[in-house]
Amino acid sequence: MISAEKLTELQKKIHYTFRNDRLLVQALTHSSFSNEGKKHGKNNERLEFLGDSVLSVIVARHLFLTYKDLPEGELTKLRASLVCEKALDGFAAQFGLGEYLLLGRGEELTGGRQRPSILADAFEALLAAIYLDGGYEAAQRFVLGFIPKELDVRHAGQMSDYKTALQEIIQQNREERIEYVLVGEEGPDHAKVFTSEVLLNSNVIGKGSGSSKKQAEQNAAKEALALMGYKDV
Repeated sequence: MISAEKLTELQKKIHYTFRNDRLLVQALTHSSFSNEGKKHGKNNERLEFLGDSVLSVIVARHLFLTYKDLPEGELTKLRASLVCEKALDGFAAQFGLGEYLLLGRGEELTGGRQRPSILADAFEALLAAIYLDGGYEAAQRFVLGFIPKELDVRHAGQMSDYKTALQEIIQQNREERIEYVLVGEEGPDHAKVFTSEVLLNSNVIGKGSGSSKKQAEQNAAKEALALMGYKDV
């Protein structure tokens, strides 16, 4: 388990003190730890699910209010640049989140504390824990502390976010609907490979794999775009 000293240290770094320490511990607990041996405590996967949505709302609201002249498409790309795995990994690195995680032995031995997918997921889980413990305002203060006051809008517009690009193409026809379905998961906890399909009106239009569910979805969207004739997003 994590010592009380380490928990206090982390809370000082993120400038938030938890009322319920159990939420914080859960946010720091990777599934490889809870599944190892006879441990059956809660891990951070459910918190990650909630944190993903909370993060999107906070970032979208901030961009909407800050960049009043940007059209929807540019706001979407800018949001994508701030909620992607690469960005969240960078946010987590700013306060050394990896050193506080509870990992299984396999993840520990194979560099899990530095793995971008684990750190990005843990950042979202920590955000969700703050949201549940202190409410929206506390969660918003936490997130906005990582977003630069001046963003390079042009650079964000050039990034390759395949899910966003595919969504923008599909939504031109309001009757069309896309969804992502996890169809495969294999390998040990420290080296998982996920496979997802992207469906258009229940028809598979792309398939992709990756070391995280999000990366698998991105690769599925990338394949769909390539099959549709879009070579560069």
